[in-house]
Amino acid sequence: MDDNPLRGAPHTAECLLVADWDHPYTREEAAYPLGAGFRPKVWPPVRRIDGAYGDRNLVCSCPPVEAFA
Repeated sequence: MDDNPLRGAPHTAECLLVADWDHPYTREEAAYPLGAGFRPKVWPPVRRIDGAYGDRNLVCSCPPVEAFA
């Protein structure tokens, strides 16, 4: 249950093409979790970064607002 297509999403083209596939689901299920007939397919350039931690703790490297005044 911990290793399924939705938990591992998004699957990039690079991670689907590696020689050693160590997931219990197929590469086709990873690439098309809603079925191969579902279109359009968007290939994400990167996977998740730090999972939920990165979503909750955003880092902004922008200059302070005062720099634009």
